[in-house]
Amino acid sequence: MILFTNDTTGVYDMTAGSPDLGEQALSKIVEAGMTSQLDEAENVDVDIRTNPVKLVQGEVDSVTIVGKGLVMKQDLRMETLEINTDKISINPLSAIFGNIEFNQSTNAEAHIVLLDSDLNRALSSDFVQAKLCGLKMTVEGQPVTIDVKKAEVSLPGNNQLVVNSDFLLVESGESKQLTATAVPKVQQNGQCIALDVLSAEGQGLTDELTTAIFDQIASLLDLRNFKLPVASFQVHTLEAQQGKLVLHATTEIDKIPSA
Repeated sequence: MILFTNDTTGVYDMTAGSPDLGEQALSKIVEAGMTSQLDEAENVDVDIRTNPVKLVQGEVDSVTIVGKGLVMKQDLRMETLEINTDKISINPLSAIFGNIEFNQSTNAEAHIVLLDSDLNRALSSDFVQAKLCGLKMTVEGQPVTIDVKKAEVSLPGNNQLVVNSDFLLVESGESKQLTATAVPKVQQNGQCIALDVLSAEGQGLTDELTTAIFDQIASLLDLRNFKLPVASFQVHTLEAQQGKLVLHATTEIDKIPSA
């Protein structure tokens, strides 16, 4: 939905008397703008707070984008995403034609929730599976090739993440298993989630091999993979709660894209 509101009297119906602005903004900003650039979207709402006078002057009090079940490229999914901006200045001529373009980039706050099922969906995708086969590493001075056959993540709470992995040592044909518990933390200026291993156990694994495999799985939690058409994210806090990762981030937005 798109609401154009008056701070004191409530909601204006911008589709009455201004059908082009109301209808085009609704279709292009919400449907064509966001959903057309996602593989899937269960729901996307855009709430623009302003009034007709301010809008003509290119002033918007705030923009809120709320999405559920957003699936990006490589089958990466967000359970929920909420982006909130403060007062912004837009191009009023573009707004008339259903495009919200900001006169300058604006900083916004983002709240992101990833379920453990979202992480496992990504781990089982063709894109990620291709990255987990033929891994080359050196263990105890010997070259080793590893195919990760299965990797699953669970989130038990207490800011912990558990990885269970089945993999094959290609040279010897040996099948191995690894279970590791780690604490996720933000790294690389808010762009990646690193995993500090608390404990690990498996079948005859060396510490070097355990670390190498875990690093490969952790590298998949690169937040640059979750870049949206409207924004990329810089995470400043991360909570591993039971069944979900909750991320609080900042983002810079310069437009709400149209199709």
